[in-house]
Amino acid sequence: MGKHKLKASELRGKSREELEKLLREFRSELIVLRHKAAVGVLENPGRLRELKRNIARILTILREKEMTAE
Repeated sequence: MGKHKLKASELRGKSREELEKLLREFRSELIVLRHKAAVGVLENPGRLRELKRNIARILTILREKEMTAE
């Protein structure tokens, strides 16, 4: 998993399956980080925000692909 901001242009080049796999990875990492935040042992709070934005970005690209397929 990358620790950087994913660009929409990078994501548009990926297949639907790749995007869905990334989405699952990011969501599972988000669950772990939310738990760490609740317990108080989160090292990098900015990663939460980055993950949420990456998830939103992926969902947007998936929706765009869905709309163009119709």
